[in-house]
Amino acid sequence: MTLPTLPALQRREWLALMTAWGLAGCRSDEPPALAGGWVGASAGRGHRLRELKSGALPMPAVQRRASVLVVGGGVAGLAAARALDRAGLDDAHLLELEDEAGGNARGHRMAGMDCPLGAHYLPVPGEAAGEVRELLADFGLARVEHGRWLWDERHLCHSPQERLFFEGAWHEGLLPPAEPGSETLAQYRCFSALVGQAQREAGFSMPALRTPWTAAHTALESTTFADWLARHRLDDERLRWYLDYCCRDDYGAGATTVSAWAGLHYFASRHGFHAPGDEETEREPMLTWPEGNAWLTRRMAAPLADRLHTGRTVLRVDEGRHAVEVLAWNEAIGQAERWTAERVVLALPVFIAARVMATPPAALHEVAAQARHAPWLVANLHLGAALLERVGAPPAWDSVPYGGTSLGYVDAMHQSMRPHAGPTVLTAYVALPASERAALLADDWRPWAQRVIADLLPLHPDLSQQVRRIDLMRYGHAMRVPLPGTRSSPAHQALSVLPGRVTLAHADLAGYSVFEEAYTLGWQAGQRVAQQLRPSPRHG
Repeated sequence: MTLPTLPALQRREWLALMTAWGLAGCRSDEPPALAGGWVGASAGRGHRLRELKSGALPMPAVQRRASVLVVGGGVAGLAAARALDRAGLDDAHLLELEDEAGGNARGHRMAGMDCPLGAHYLPVPGEAAGEVRELLADFGLARVEHGRWLWDERHLCHSPQERLFFEGAWHEGLLPPAEPGSETLAQYRCFSALVGQAQREAGFSMPALRTPWTAAHTALESTTFADWLARHRLDDERLRWYLDYCCRDDYGAGATTVSAWAGLHYFASRHGFHAPGDEETEREPMLTWPEGNAWLTRRMAAPLADRLHTGRTVLRVDEGRHAVEVLAWNEAIGQAERWTAERVVLALPVFIAARVMATPPAALHEVAAQARHAPWLVANLHLGAALLERVGAPPAWDSVPYGGTSLGYVDAMHQSMRPHAGPTVLTAYVALPASERAALLADDWRPWAQRVIADLLPLHPDLSQQVRRIDLMRYGHAMRVPLPGTRSSPAHQALSVLPGRVTLAHADLAGYSVFEEAYTLGWQAGQRVAQQLRPSPRHG
């Protein structure tokens, strides 16, 4: 038997691995087929709209009414519905394509353990994200004492938080090591200074709408992040890998694709970038749960009760002078239904919103034609036992390999505080180029499962022996990529002030997809619609 070439292992690790390989080689029977499959979403539902021509729209079998109809049950749609509820509009209904609301923040369960199907954390929000802070306080995650926000530590990510597999060993944190006096450390400090300069001179916030858009932002958005880095002679391999990783992790595309504004926004809108040895090196606190941000979206959806209608594929939104007609397909019973509402909040990606609107605004058509969305794969691996550990930093919540394009994995049981390692679920994330979208949407899940295992084997050579099942979630259009020119486009800016009975609300309107942007835009859309429906005061 030829053993694979692997990075350096401790003697006890080699002995354990050789024992495992030896036992495997002595077995005469074939290993059981890998169990798993696609979960969480139906590509067929999403494509129903694309495949139907306007002349083939089905006749509705059911007629329903609502004061407000929210279309789309992602974070923005749920936030809009929550704002409408808070305004006292108890006749607001929500239509969602899938069988569970939550969009990119849904959850899953394997072998009795919760795990995410998408977004898996939320940085503790700053002052600019007041709407998000209020939501978290409502859910008991935070309170204000003597003017300070205090967070429930049970929901903050436990230590150790992050680790990087670099040159055969685990290192604490995700920033690659930099030796004292090295060019790497010098470039880390240079980039840190440039982020601070951008914060002072241009201004950044999360959500971005809290910072007025200026000529300085437009200049940053006119080029890619990679070109901006090259202009500042930031070419160190470790720095460039780390910044590319950050862009792919938050935006689904690397530094050669996203704008310089987006690359800087990743750091400047929160706590900046800190080189090793800087005075402020404490990691940004973040909230996380075994099921990821589904912990939040499930609580947002619960008050809607029977006003949340899942399994509804919206085919057409027709705005009239006195009402909006919405045609939807009920996936459970295979019938069309027509909804009539005074107002509609269209909480859909821009390219879908442009497709379902009978008469979409010119600005929406233009933005939809320009927008690019990244496909994603999320794989949950149920492990029957703890993996053999390599040298270096101990197991952490987030584990990432240096080099290549893998985004690593998070451990669903990290927040459990159990006293010993054991069975768990690892959630691996893969950001894909648009060229792989068609392959991702093909029927066979097994090649993707094997690809995920191959990505993780350099970190854990005994992974194949411990995997019991792999469930995969695929997103054909997971998030909008912040390309150069995205936010500064006149058409993009026009979408926030559209007149009429249809109000847009989606993270796409921010130019990229994160919880704070989606929630704030959805909440504001719900508030605007509620204000429009309040009767004008009578003058006696």
